[in-house]
Amino acid sequence: MDTPVIAEQPSPVAAPAQRSLVIAPQWIGDAIMTEPLLRRLQARGDTVTVAALPWVAPVYRAMAAVYEVVEVPFAHGGLQWGARRAVARQFKGRFEAAYVCPNSFKSALVPWWAGIPRRIGYVGESRIGVLTERLPNPTRSLPMVDFYAALAGAAPEVDRQPRMQLTVEQVIGTLATLNLRRNGYFVVAPGAEYGPAKRWPASHFAALIRSLPLPSVLLGSGKDAEVCAQIAAAVNGPMPGQCTNLAGKTSLDQAMNVIAAARSVISNDSGLMHVAAALGVRQVALFGSSSPEHTPPHSPLAQVVWLKDDRSYQPALDCAPCFKRECPFGHTRCLDDIQPARVLALLQSTA
Repeated sequence: MDTPVIAEQPSPVAAPAQRSLVIAPQWIGDAIMTEPLLRRLQARGDTVTVAALPWVAPVYRAMAAVYEVVEVPFAHGGLQWGARRAVARQFKGRFEAAYVCPNSFKSALVPWWAGIPRRIGYVGESRIGVLTERLPNPTRSLPMVDFYAALAGAAPEVDRQPRMQLTVEQVIGTLATLNLRRNGYFVVAPGAEYGPAKRWPASHFAALIRSLPLPSVLLGSGKDAEVCAQIAAAVNGPMPGQCTNLAGKTSLDQAMNVIAAARSVISNDSGLMHVAAALGVRQVALFGSSSPEHTPPHSPLAQVVWLKDDRSYQPALDCAPCFKRECPFGHTRCLDDIQPARVLALLQSTA
């Protein structure tokens, strides 16, 4: 059976001519989808520094194209003028170009205040003046990987699959700490930060886990702890020890290591779905209110279930994708009607 490629050490970055700063998105999945952009910059000779929020910084440390990761102390919401000015002073005189991945006005302030000569991003929130090069806002149908990669302009083309590398020592250390055996478990990630319209029902996850031939490990943030506790209780009642709940109990680094060594990953459209894809792990991704045409798991080992694309499913899901946090029609058929047996069959087809 294929297993993800784990590098002994990340590939070295050659000393380049231009120093480029990338302002990272705030979500894990989006951060991973910027990786082809970073490889395009590296391929033309840039040294790439990424300014990232602490909770997404670990994914950039696992990207070979990144020369340096700087954690920036910003929080959700608010302009936080003082903190941004302090970071801008830190960056002054260090970079020739900045690539601003988020579309918000505040995300462009640091490169502007730092006086970076070229500041590239999308029009976003009317960022006249703070950006020197503003790309027209694309439609939502554009895949996010292409949305970010286009910021590099005429840089050399690279393939569209985001990639991350972990060291053998990192993975083995985490497995030993958590008492897990490589390829000896499935990873199940039942959360999705955006909202319930992206989450497969907990009862379906529990039914699937009870049918799997190996134990399962539940991963997620502290926000997913409650639903993961429900799933674990539903599974371990009749089948003690079949399900280990690690939601909210691991760092992102540890979660990445656990995913890298899993037999397969089952998830909603979420950040951990993109982690599995970037690590080259077999996976089944469940889509509801969002679209795999927009944010797919870019991996040849990924299988996607989206009832919108299933012509045999009736009545057709004319409402999908709605991109809403909660189902505006109150039925969530797009997720409720994906049966655990269907997901199990996909997992068995790639075992």
